[in-house]
Amino acid sequence: MVTIALDLEGTLISNAVSQIPRPGLYDFLEYCNEQFSRILIYTAVNESTFREVARVLVEQGNAPSWFVNLEYVEWQGNYKDLLFVPDIELDRIVIVDDREEYIKPKQKHRWLPIPGYDYPYSSCDRELYNLIKQLSGFLTRQK
Repeated sequence: MVTIALDLEGTLISNAVSQIPRPGLYDFLEYCNEQFSRILIYTAVNESTFREVARVLVEQGNAPSWFVNLEYVEWQGNYKDLLFVPDIELDRIVIVDDREEYIKPKQKHRWLPIPGYDYPYSSCDRELYNLIKQLSGFLTRQK
């Protein structure tokens, strides 16, 4: 099975301050839960802030209850190096992020980009649904 690492700000929500959920967030997270063996949060936001944001999203009905307990990846440096993920083979993980500059150059083949969810935070944004289609194709190729 494949592991998915998810960025938070600009990918799943607006940012950690306004915490506006991207349209389709709940459905996207449930899709990930069904299709991936492991889901990780890989964000520049510290863990306690992520947990608080996750709690609010769950309380508001924008994320499933298990979202609060997702594994959090500690990292340092300029890149979200997938080798920081414990117990993983590089060819069994994919990262979803809106910021290319955080992706380690030699790992870009494991990156699925998503346009940033930025102001004015359109309620018509379909990027998480588009990503589900892209991930379905990715998972088919992994088999």
